[in-house]
Amino acid sequence: MTASLERGLNAFREVMDAPIASFFNSCVHCGLCADACLFHTETGDPKYTPIHKLEPLRKLWKREYTLLGKLTSLLGLGATISDEELEEWSPLVYDSCTLCGRCTLMCPVGNDITYMIRKMREGMAASGHAPAGLIDATRRSIELGSPMGIKPKTFMARVHEQQEETGIEIPVDKAGADYMAIMSSMEIMGYPEYLGSLARIFKQAGISWTVSSEAFEATNSGIQIGVSDLAREIVMRIVTVSEKLGVKYVISPECGHAFTALRWDGPNLIGRPYKFEVVHILELLDQLLKDGRLKTEGKTAESLTLHDPCQIVRRGGIVAEPRNLINMVASDFREMEDAGVYNWCCGGGGGVSAITRAEELRFTVFKIKKRQIENTGAGTMITACANCRNVLEEGLEHYNMDTKMIGITELVAEYLKKDEP
Repeated sequence: MTASLERGLNAFREVMDAPIASFFNSCVHCGLCADACLFHTETGDPKYTPIHKLEPLRKLWKREYTLLGKLTSLLGLGATISDEELEEWSPLVYDSCTLCGRCTLMCPVGNDITYMIRKMREGMAASGHAPAGLIDATRRSIELGSPMGIKPKTFMARVHEQQEETGIEIPVDKAGADYMAIMSSMEIMGYPEYLGSLARIFKQAGISWTVSSEAFEATNSGIQIGVSDLAREIVMRIVTVSEKLGVKYVISPECGHAFTALRWDGPNLIGRPYKFEVVHILELLDQLLKDGRLKTEGKTAESLTLHDPCQIVRRGGIVAEPRNLINMVASDFREMEDAGVYNWCCGGGGGVSAITRAEELRFTVFKIKKRQIENTGAGTMITACANCRNVLEEGLEHYNMDTKMIGITELVAEYLKKDEP
């Protein structure tokens, strides 16, 4: 056995807990998780059945944690796990699972397959079977502070650009502010107008806020690749700066993965509660709307539809908020089939968008989103996740679809009520 394989198997043993044992025991092999996974429905290949992607982890559980497995192992008959098998499974655990949680939602006995995939990635990464794209992104996150290699000077250049664009000061490193906004790499490089939209909305609402020149990056590639130690280090950067500045809230950006990593996983990773609250930007905007502090005028006559990001809606519980905001500024909003918690993933979550070898498969599974969009007849699609937006734009381009895209925060900012003279 190689040293890397031994590290991987030890990682499997370390993550083996009561929920995983219970999930393997309770699986009734009904196949409903297959019908819930876009990688299975769009390819028809049974290897993409979600529970099948966990086979190496299941083999270790059966061999070392069940009576029958222990007895057969003593007789030299137990199933073993090899480096070759883990290499074969790497595309199943990384390329064809976006951690969207649809399989978990559909499982009749409540098995959290997404939780198990995340745990299995710990062993895959430890054994050296993580994809090169995710390894590079995680290395840049640790060494440079951002998976896309964005340095503080680059971020500050975006801040200055948006200040010039909007004519509004964007506070930086302001101690005692109520809110600290963070951004994903994709927003900083691809959609910096999100920051300008925040400035315009917060000025109208009278929000006390800041950004940090140190902890501006929300993306946590440590979670995507499956290395908890690195995920903890990335979370701590935000925690340390937030608590130093004394902010009351950290605003998760339009990024589903970042929201899950900071709001749900972060306290467990660092082993204590935060001294601040994490609020998603959609939650904050909806609260400002209810408080009468978010005021818009006019509505777009364009037909709009909404892509629900999995981590924000299905795994985050933010379902009504985006719809409240869209209906405030749109007169022709059209829901997709399977909207809300049942929506289908864009195909690039969970780190898949960073895996080059997965691109062809990603375009194949995009067909389900293509059908959803076409069935609405809408000309513009809205979403609240920068990674989803990037993946969707690539899919639209690949299939020559004439559908425009915009983020919810930008849409709301476009219809802000003008200052009264």
